Amino acid sequence: MKTNEYSNGEITILWKPEKCIHAGICVKTLPKVYNPKERPWIKPNNASTAALLDQVSKCPSGALSIK
Repeated sequence: MKTNEYSNGEITILWKPEKCIHAGICVKTLPKVYNPKERPWIKPNNASTAALLDQVSKCPSGALSIK
């Protein structure tokens, strides 16, 4: 399974596109970080590490995780 990595220098967000159910929670919670219309679509430098950890923990499909 493909995994994309996006780092802010402190943590790395892992995204597994095949697991993503497009619930939209990430985009609604942190729109400055997650923008599906842009590439890269995840910009972890646009939020605090604490905010990223909190948001990733709410991903319903498990497509987002932290390394």
